[in-house]
Parts: sequence; structure tokens; C-alpha cells
Amino acid sequence: MDIPNDITETVRRALAEDVGTGDLTAALIPADTQAEAQVVTRMTAVLCGTAWFDEVFRQVDKRVSVTWNARDGDVIRAEQILCTLRGPARALLTGERTALNFLQLLSGTATQARKYVEAVRGTGAVILDTRKTVPGLRRAQKYAVACGGGQNHRMGLYDAILIKENHIAVAGSITAALEAAHHAAPKGISIEIEVENIGQLREALAAGADRLLLDNFSVEELKAAVTETRARAKLEASGGINLSNIRVCAETGVDYISIGDITKTVRSVDLSMRFALAS
Repeated sequence: MDIPNDITETVRRALAEDVGTGDLTAALIPADTQAEAQVVTRMTAVLCGTAWFDEVFRQVDKRVSVTWNARDGDVIRAEQILCTLRGPARALLTGERTALNFLQLLSGTATQARKYVEAVRGTGAVILDTRKTVPGLRRAQKYAVACGGGQNHRMGLYDAILIKENHIAVAGSITAALEAAHHAAPKGISIEIEVENIGQLREALAAGADRLLLDNFSVEELKAAVTETRARAKLEASGGINLSNIRVCAETGVDYISIGDITKTVRSVDLSMRFALAS
């Protein structure tokens, strides 16, 4: 995934939230004071969010320079110096928390994605993200998933059709929902339908489904779904899957496994910024 095109606006909103009408504490520092700072990681992780970090200081004060020793997608180790900043002390102090917030959250997301990717390595299963993202940071988190080695599912409700349980209930049946989707879908838009048992899977296949979301299937049910489908459709497992059981789920032969935990339950990476007066 390319770097999202909404970084400028995302950072603008974050700075408005934190800085507001001005940084009262940084104003205590003489305006001409120059400083240098280094960002250090306290833990092993996958780095992500450098563009957001840079944009924070670009908006706070363009005189701040940032020199990186690592790039998005790199594995970083405890006590590693990630970057060095130089510029007006006030600007470094004002942008510190917002910049670190982006870097910590997105690195945490990338790190979580990498854990799942490594857990299924060699099985052929692809790890997907979901729409269970931090509001306002979906593009950022999906970029982080890609940095961690996962793949992006639909960005939102506008770029793919995913017919879920409630859609089916309103439409009347799996067959009716699929017929409506095939009739209405714009050219090039993928159609996927959720099924909860083998009977529904059979109905969906008979109705022409070529991608199925297997909702909360047990491992034995996943195996049965793979056998029943016989490669006539792509299969995505979802629900109740975590790092403790994902390997055995992947070994059933499903094509995809979608994990909300990657973007929903994120442990931010422990980072700190060390300051010194510029020499």
C-alpha cells in the first residue's frame, strides 16, 4: 500500500487537538534556543509512521530537520536510535507528543500484523485486516498492516461488497442477497458473502459466490468447507481466531484469514525522545 494521501489533514487535526491556540509551556523557552533530540525504542518492534512523524514537525516549524536511521517496515531493536531531530527547541517540544503518538500507534499496528504473518508463514494463507480501526486513522493503520506484511481488505463500504448476516436477513436469503449484488455491483467491485455453516456455504456456491467469509467456523468446519468448495471460490476464515490457534486454522487450506485484533487491540510501541541543547 502506498503512503496515504490524507497525512497532511490527519496531522493537522492531531496538532489542533493537542496544541490548540498555542503551547504555553514551550513558550517558557527562549525563542532562539536550538536543540537536538533522538527518538529511541525501548522494545523490539516493526517501525511504521515516519511520514506522519515528519509531517508533524513540518507543520509545527519547517526549520526542524529529521534524519532517520530506519524506515517503515524495518525491525527495530531495544535501545536503537531511530532518528535525530535538530531545530528550534520550542518546535521540538511542541511536536514531541503528537509525533510520538503517531509513531507508537502505527509501529504497534505493524508489529501486531507481523506477528500474525509470521504465525502462518509457509501455509499459503494470507493475513487480512478489517474495518475495526481507530476512527480517523483507517488509512494510516491499513498502511501499517501492509508494513507488517499483511494485506488490506476493503478500505470501507465503498470499494467492495461484503454481504454479512444482517444484510442476508434483510434481503431474505443468501441467494436473494447475491442476486442483488451481482445485479448492482459496479464493474470491478468484488463480492463476498458471509456464511455460518456448510449448508449456507452450499447455497452461496450454488448462487454463484466466488468468495466466502467463513464466520466462526471450527477447525473441523474449516476443513469441511475447503473440501466442499473444491477451489470453486476463495475462502476467508474470520472470528474467534488469535495467535494461539491461527496456525492450525491456516493449515486447513483457507485462502485468507481476517483478524480484527491487528488494528483493534494494539499495544503502542514504547518510544522516547531524548533532548539536548544543540552544540
